[in-house]
Amino acid sequence: MRGNVLIVDDERNMCELIQTDLRFREFTATWCTSADQAWEQLRDKDFDVVLTDVRMPGTSGLQLCEQISASRPGLPVVVMTAFGSLETAVAAIRVGAYDFVTKPIEMDLLAMTLDRAVKHYRLQQQVKRLSEAVQRLDGFGAMIGESPAMRRMFDQLVRIADAEASVLITGESGTGKELVARAIHDQSRRARGPFVAVNCAALPDTLLESELFGHARGAFTDARADRKGLILQAQGGTLLMDEIGEMPVTMQAKLLRALEENRLRPVGGDREVSFDVRILSATNRDLEAAVEENRFREDLYFRINVIQLKIPPLRARGTDVLLLAQKFVESFAKRSGKAVVGISDHAAERLLAYSWPGNVRELRNVIERAVALTQHERLIADDLPEKVREYRASQVFIGGDDPTELVPLEQVEQRYIQHVLHAVGDNRTNAARILGLDRKTLYRKLKQYGNDETDGG
Repeated sequence: MRGNVLIVDDERNMCELIQTDLRFREFTATWCTSADQAWEQLRDKDFDVVLTDVRMPGTSGLQLCEQISASRPGLPVVVMTAFGSLETAVAAIRVGAYDFVTKPIEMDLLAMTLDRAVKHYRLQQQVKRLSEAVQRLDGFGAMIGESPAMRRMFDQLVRIADAEASVLITGESGTGKELVARAIHDQSRRARGPFVAVNCAALPDTLLESELFGHARGAFTDARADRKGLILQAQGGTLLMDEIGEMPVTMQAKLLRALEENRLRPVGGDREVSFDVRILSATNRDLEAAVEENRFREDLYFRINVIQLKIPPLRARGTDVLLLAQKFVESFAKRSGKAVVGISDHAAERLLAYSWPGNVRELRNVIERAVALTQHERLIADDLPEKVREYRASQVFIGGDDPTELVPLEQVEQRYIQHVLHAVGDNRTNAARILGLDRKTLYRKLKQYGNDETDGG
């Protein structure tokens, strides 16, 4: 669609003529014969441009243009004037018209003018949305951060929010995948629609299909009435399927068919229902490895992974740890009524040194505990749990010059592989990529070292 046009002219035949031609040129066009009717249309529908005649009974085209400019700034108005009426054209521009065309109308020229106006309007709207999105993301609860890793992620969020493509959100447990999903929804065109989240790991296999697709009355023993599933509950909005890597393979096939056709059949139902929902998925699993091991369907993986958004772990976010910690201190101090205002230097050093395997969720719990226990105005190191207070970063030690300290090459390799796995949250795909190994070689080495219990999470 090239644009949605509202035509305003007191001559019905002229409206119908322009509407027919614009529809042929792939515009969407609606017409009315007075300014009052135009306002009713503008209240009920969204338009990209208004095309209005100047001379109309009651409110003139210039007055309508002035009113739109005051109440709907940015919405372009193109004015139709009589041939050679330069004064009217200048007056239209002065009251806020985007452009003007002369009668008799040359349809090719009109289409070009409307095309230009629509592109101008949509660019303005996009800039506005991006600006608002950046502001909201910069202070979106726990989604704050000044580190390069978070700035890159914020930039991605802004760019993908208005896309309709499916997004796969990956990251370690506790990084805030649902928070990111909500941010995508809130900045999207679907923000006024519902946001529905389902944890695929929290539901038994037998209930997951009914929860997602709904069921008809009598489909099973306790189905006393028709029930709308979560997909239909998200109609016009966004559905987040969290922990999608835990979904049973049989359910994966049913979900894939529904996503491919945008239609589903409730359990026990006799007809299919169409839906309009944006799909977001989240996992802390290594889905590429799951595909290779036949635990996750490859075709579903490609369907949900049109865009992949990786959330950085907290240990990769530098001083964002302190930014988040201060935010949590203020929040929990206010909730508990305690006069705690910040973090001491020593406590800050301990927070920065710790590796945060539980990510933001773990940090939040640590700060909540510390605020509850502290007797000081600022959190001190002793307020932190021992594992944080006494933490020492692991290092791959090769040995010194003393021959008795040197270790076999195999042991060095084993230590380094374990170090890399820890650094990437035990994600085998990422570890293999860093180590320069294919995944099968990495699995073989882990089995050789007796560490093949890693599940690829």
